[in-house]
Amino acid sequence: MTIDRRLIAGLLAATALAGCSTVADKEFLGYQDPGFGEANRATYAAMVVNPDPQYDTPIPASSAEHAAQAIERYRTDQVKQPERIETTDVGSGGGG
Repeated sequence: MTIDRRLIAGLLAATALAGCSTVADKEFLGYQDPGFGEANRATYAAMVVNPDPQYDTPIPASSAEHAAQAIERYRTDQVKQPERIETTDVGSGGGG
């Protein structure tokens, strides 16, 4: 029993090309990916601001006068330097 080599090569080529089909190719047949656009919807949902946020702690009171003074100091290049706070304690240890 002999099998034509061209028939085998054709079957192998058809099988290989069937693996190259994508979802976009199937959309012509009426198939739509159920996850299509999900990344866009998730990104949009992350950007939507809550119109009535509820905070655990109340927002501290602010003073417009202090803000105006800070802006004026910034404009005249006389900004108060913040106090330096060290968050780590670097010490030298001796090994023996």
